Amino acid sequence: MARIIVVTSGKGGVGKTTTSAAISMGLAKKGHKTVVIDFDVGLRNLDLIMGCERRVVYDIINVINGEATLNQALIKDKNCNLLSILPASQTRNKDALTLEGVEKILEELSKDFKYIVCDSPAGIETGAHLAMYFADDAFIVTNPEVSSVRDSDRMLGILSSQSRRAERGEEPIKEYLLLSRYSAERVKSGEMMSLDDVQDILSLHLLGVIPESKSVLTSSNAGTPVILDEKSEAGQAYADIVARYLGENKPHRFIDEKSGFFRKLFGGK
Repeated sequence: MARIIVVTSGKGGVGKTTTSAAISMGLAKKGHKTVVIDFDVGLRNLDLIMGCERRVVYDIINVINGEATLNQALIKDKNCNLLSILPASQTRNKDALTLEGVEKILEELSKDFKYIVCDSPAGIETGAHLAMYFADDAFIVTNPEVSSVRDSDRMLGILSSQSRRAERGEEPIKEYLLLSRYSAERVKSGEMMSLDDVQDILSLHLLGVIPESKSVLTSSNAGTPVILDEKSEAGQAYADIVARYLGENKPHRFIDEKSGFFRKLFGGK
């Protein structure tokens, strides 16, 4: 059976879709057959970041409504043949997603894929609920700011009480923290919450810290998951996250402020 991962947060704009693209690509590059699903019906951005927007013919709603087969809707990634994308619809209402329809899709995908990554929309509406309902693992993406952390804390309550695992009394969803857009320098200057601050509130297993990086925007605009940019710190951070998730022992990076040569030279701290 496939392992179902939901990438979620309470707040928009924290990097969920960037993370979904990077994580799914990383798992596929490690040799695991992976599919990533866009649950953001009405907006749909995953296909842009994956660089396959012009290849979208059918979407998840077409499959749920019986207008297309799952094989017709799945798009093979251009960079890795072990990765497929199931896009969302731009023209339908979020209520077009149904519990029965999503369950049927996940059951069919589970026969062929090892990992199913669900890119959740922000908030707690239908798409977000269905993205996390069947999850085995949850990647909580948060920025080091109070509103983002608070909303993520609320999502933890929903994950623990409104998932299929919770309803059945099964082992809880495994929850992991991904701290994105982190700047150790801004933490030191008091402009941003520290990792310890975030951990004090959320008390989650830290899977990784993704530093602020221009390469994220550059990769997104190019339609390439940032994990493929191995020279960028963000790409390296996501590669570390995938490795840790798969059980490798990787030390955490990008947490401490870099002490620049000139700062040391001129007596800076």
